[in-house]
Amino acid sequence: MRAIDLNCDLGESFGAWTMGDDEAMLDIVSSANVACGFHGGDPATMIATCRAARDRGVTIGAHVSYRDLAGFGRRFIDVAPSELHADVLYQLSALAGVAASVGADVRYVKPHGALYNRIATDEQQATAVADAVASFPADLPVLGLPHSAIERACAERGVRFVREAFIDRAYLADGSLVPRDRAGAVLAAGDEIGRRAVGMASDGVVQTIDGETIELDAASLCVHGDSEDAVAMAIAVREALSEEGIRIEAFA
Repeated sequence: MRAIDLNCDLGESFGAWTMGDDEAMLDIVSSANVACGFHGGDPATMIATCRAARDRGVTIGAHVSYRDLAGFGRRFIDVAPSELHADVLYQLSALAGVAASVGADVRYVKPHGALYNRIATDEQQATAVADAVASFPADLPVLGLPHSAIERACAERGVRFVREAFIDRAYLADGSLVPRDRAGAVLAAGDEIGRRAVGMASDGVVQTIDGETIELDAASLCVHGDSEDAVAMAIAVREALSEEGIRIEAFA
């Protein structure tokens, strides 16, 4: 039986502002990308999310970002590589300490939002992120976009790289994500999400926004926790994969 990871961005609530239904999503996914306070999340939310993930046997990953709470980490920040390196290390250390306090471990790293997209093509910023992960005192893999600058940077530094695909985002013909400001970039539960996920997991393919079919080799599938119908999408994906005999299992 084939297995694939199902990951979700969680722990993104901040103060009085609530984002997503973390409790429900943690009953569905196998890996949780926990916000580290730079784009979302706060100390109390980080503790609660790590504890809830631990209780459900969900693997915890550090969802590192640009320092951009106001923009939810979706704005490019022209930060110096040395500063980005330090920011990534700071976020990793914060979440690792919080997780340890509740008897859990951080097992991987996934960049968020604008940082994720930037290091897909920006060699300098990708190098800063890969260097930060390589220097962290734990052997953590990086979850990211296939055939990207960050994948190459990780390979050069002996950091394991895990390829992922997005079930709720549209793709361009070159395998990159359709920008969020373009119509059709973000998918909903009714957009044949289950069938799309099965195609990614079993056949390694996805249909682009223009109707082409491209190869997409991924070990993990992501659903964004901030989507209005995120829980419905995750349920649809899990049920569709189960019907095809594909097991949901964390990669780390």
